[in-house]
Amino acid sequence: MINNFLLDPRSIVVVGGSDDISKPGGKVLYNLKNGNFRGELYVINPRAESVQGIRSFAAPSELPPADLAILAIAARFCRDTVKDLLEKCNTKAFIILSAGFSEENTEGKVLENEIVELIDKAGATLIGPNCIGVLTQAYNGVFTEPVPALDPHGVDFISGSGATAVFIMESAIPNGIRFSSVFSVGNSAQTGVEDVLEYLDKTYEPGKSSDVKLLYIESISKPGMLLKHAASLARKGCRVAAIKAGTSEAGSRAASSHTGAMANPDVAVDALFRKAGIIRCYGRQELATVASVLKHPLPVGKNVAIVTHAGGPAVMLTDALSKGGLKVPRIEGEKAAELLEKLYPGSSVANPIDFLATGNAEQMGHILDACENDFKEIDSVAVIFGSPGLFPVDEVYRVLDNKMSSMSKPVYPVLPSLITAGREVKDFIGGGRINFPDEVVFAEALNKVINRSKPDEGADYLFEADKDGIRKLIQSCNNGYLDPGSIAKLLDYAGISRVQEFVVNDEKALGKALDMLGYPVVMKVVGPIHKSDVGGVVLNVKSLDEARKEFVRLMSLKDTTGVLVQQMISGRELFAGAKREENFGHLLMAGLGGIFIEVLKDVNTGLVPVSQAEADNMLKSLRGYKLLEGIRGQEGVNIEKFKEVILKLSGLLEIAPEIYELDLNPLLGTKDAVVAVDARIRVEK
Repeated sequence: MINNFLLDPRSIVVVGGSDDISKPGGKVLYNLKNGNFRGELYVINPRAESVQGIRSFAAPSELPPADLAILAIAARFCRDTVKDLLEKCNTKAFIILSAGFSEENTEGKVLENEIVELIDKAGATLIGPNCIGVLTQAYNGVFTEPVPALDPHGVDFISGSGATAVFIMESAIPNGIRFSSVFSVGNSAQTGVEDVLEYLDKTYEPGKSSDVKLLYIESISKPGMLLKHAASLARKGCRVAAIKAGTSEAGSRAASSHTGAMANPDVAVDALFRKAGIIRCYGRQELATVASVLKHPLPVGKNVAIVTHAGGPAVMLTDALSKGGLKVPRIEGEKAAELLEKLYPGSSVANPIDFLATGNAEQMGHILDACENDFKEIDSVAVIFGSPGLFPVDEVYRVLDNKMSSMSKPVYPVLPSLITAGREVKDFIGGGRINFPDEVVFAEALNKVINRSKPDEGADYLFEADKDGIRKLIQSCNNGYLDPGSIAKLLDYAGISRVQEFVVNDEKALGKALDMLGYPVVMKVVGPIHKSDVGGVVLNVKSLDEARKEFVRLMSLKDTTGVLVQQMISGRELFAGAKREENFGHLLMAGLGGIFIEVLKDVNTGLVPVSQAEADNMLKSLRGYKLLEGIRGQEGVNIEKFKEVILKLSGLLEIAPEIYELDLNPLLGTKDAVVAVDARIRVEK
């Protein structure tokens, strides 16, 4: 739990402070002194009376009250020191820089837990252990560099890794990104990334608080908390971007269904981030560039004007923007002609607007005025302006700065000459601006921001389901795969349409089933998990003799306990399924069936509960969505009915969280209906 003693302490004690600034205790004290901390600063070091000019005490018992303690001592001394500070100095916040805890061994984990127990009992806050510290508007409580000059309107940054936090800051600061606060949570023994984000959400004030939050996460221990507060911040107008490291396809477990094979921890992270409105990044430079875009006003549309004096970067920028769905529309007409007259011969205003290597500040002003006032189709402007070294470009950058302040449309400066115009770029950034040195990296970040998911508003549409029937069936069944009869009941209780079917164990029952169903029928073995692999599926059975012959063959297959006889219907193959992922809950997947799932894996994933908007987006963002609508004379499927299946499955999974894995494969879709033909459900209580 974050408290004000951590954020704005009246007094800080550095336990293990020293004169040697090559050590964490010495460097954190140095950074505190040079950060102009306005409260009382103390040191505990029994070997010195004064450290870096700060009074030093031998033990906590000699110390005046201290709001915050920063520990830079060996792990084995931390527990007793924390206990003494709590009892004798009324300390209510702790930052433990020291390593040697749960990240190292079992003994360290025990020690860490004992410290947390002490701090929790006292109602205090702990950051760490094994972290670089904290930067707030009040103090520089880190032992590393760089230590950025903090700005209340900069970004808030929370990191699960201290070294990575340093490297991300080093990627961001040279481009002009400013920081409002930095939290390195280390082992997250008490306070993790999610807890800090919760605090930033609860204290968020539009117009006053930082409107961009950056996260580096290695372990999501509280996905519900992360979802709740990231989505809440996004709804308030704050944007959240994050790197989630440490999950990959290799981490997924072997599974026996299509859903199980495709669902893995990384898919769960994607689903969570989409639902929360978090922009997912995969590297330090990408996160820093996305943050840079977010610190500019967001455009109202996807049309970008490119202003340049260098053709090559403009072409690369155009390609990269187009790849992400943004547009660089042609500019023409009377106003375009008027602008062209103000530029040197050989210039072009078609978009990219190229005003040549000799372009000057006055021409830059004319171009930006035209983009703002004359070219109504333009939503934002990217300006590429470096220097061939012929003359200083200060005046061009001054015009660019002024226009960025006065224009209603966002302007993104792409200033690539970090050596030739290094001084001018540094001055531009020093005035509070942000630079995008690489046009392609900028375009990819802008695409991510423009195409970001909005936070889901929650499950707003739950179909009526027989909750009592579902619960009674789940409670009565054993762990493992359900039999066809139980599956049929569950689907009926959930209101999901299915083909008419019977499970038969002898030829007499087979005859009765065929009398009820008519022909043609499909026959499938009951028992083996992978029916097709053992030749356990027979299509288009058209007579009683053929049915009897196949019945005998199917019953002879290993592990077969019966034969499922179904109506044979036609339609486009669809797919829906779900899998319970540890900590995250159920991942619900939907897409086209057949080759689209077997080979192309054209499916999308949502995190239960799934809302109408989320279900709609899951289908519309499929690569094969046009096949659902109908194409080249082929009949489409009833998309609303497909969405109903997704929403009803979501409701079923909420009622029966014991369902571990579920496949409806295939569903068959027509213009009138979407019907489950085959289903597999595994329960793990």
